[in-house]
Amino acid sequence: MSLEDLAFLALAAVAVVTALLALLVRELVHTIMWVAVFFVTLAGIYFLLAAPFLGVLQLGVYAGAVTILLLFGVMVTRKRIFSREAATGIGPARLALALGIVVLVTTGAASASTVDSSLAVHAPVALANYLFSTDAANCPTGSSCGATGGGWLILLGLTMLAALSGSIYLVREGRE
Repeated sequence: MSLEDLAFLALAAVAVVTALLALLVRELVHTIMWVAVFFVTLAGIYFLLAAPFLGVLQLGVYAGAVTILLLFGVMVTRKRIFSREAATGIGPARLALALGIVVLVTTGAASASTVDSSLAVHAPVALANYLFSTDAANCPTGSSCGATGGGWLILLGLTMLAALSGSIYLVREGRE
């Protein structure tokens, strides 16, 4: 076993442990800190997989900006962020259900008899035309994205609008 394999196994173990700790701790701020450690661990895995751009992106965007955004959001919306009032975490029943689903998915994936190991290579331009174009001439051959291609962008916008509306509702004054 090479040093890279050992490093990958160590980082994978740290990632799994920090992800579980993020789910199980009771304090919201501690959860965010464990998620930040998880993001840094993922960046290390990206560097090991010879993907430095993704590693730097993971560090800058997720480990840096998203973690700070989450902490800022907690500080702005919660009166007492270090109290039991801000407790998070999951109970034993939900943890058992999650572990059961993991076991079910793992055994189902392991028992799959036919696995297509050939990955089709798609040009990014063709994918973008398929998703966002309303012109049938820009669609890849054999697909019919003409009338519905631009609809994906509208659906994405509506989903983001629903998330924004929900977050405004959750943090508005006088809701208590």
